[in-house]
Amino acid sequence: MNVDTFESGYIYHFYSRAIGAEKLFLENDNYFFFLTKYEKYLNPYFDTLAYCLIPNHFHFLVRVKDNCNDEEIVKSIGDFLNAYTKSFNKLYTRNGGLFQRKFKRKKVESNEYYTRLIIYIHHNPVKHGLRREPSDWQYSSYNSYMSSKPSKIRRDEVLGWFGDLEEFKKVHKINVEEYLPMDLLLE
Repeated sequence: MNVDTFESGYIYHFYSRAIGAEKLFLENDNYFFFLTKYEKYLNPYFDTLAYCLIPNHFHFLVRVKDNCNDEEIVKSIGDFLNAYTKSFNKLYTRNGGLFQRKFKRKKVESNEYYTRLIIYIHHNPVKHGLRREPSDWQYSSYNSYMSSKPSKIRRDEVLGWFGDLEEFKKVHKINVEEYLPMDLLLE
């Protein structure tokens, strides 16, 4: 059982995956619909720092907003995943659960871990052989950092953490293996 609880002001990595060989996303619209549901159910509780959706799992790096408690956040995550599952099941004429066990979460308790997670999340499609570069994958926050378009991602905060956009890009290119924490792998 996971002992981490969501606490206001703290940063968490939360993630989940599909059951068995199932896919969470079968076409482009699924990814966008998932993010729409995320916005509806979880934006009231989280500032989103990074995310990545790949066919069979997802990662989010979030900061819990003030005056939010664990119980209401956990319920909202459950509602979010259930709403997506119900819509997915209806669209593809399937029944039953889509997500493997309860979602996982891990509190970020060091600056190094925070940095590593951002890079790990953005490199997930590369790690899983879906693309050669993080910028080639449209279902992550990486390209939001490359853009000046309005975004719900905490762009200025994260880019400031790395120094600026050039440093952000540079650190995503060097020593990638060093930034892939083994305890976060979903295999």
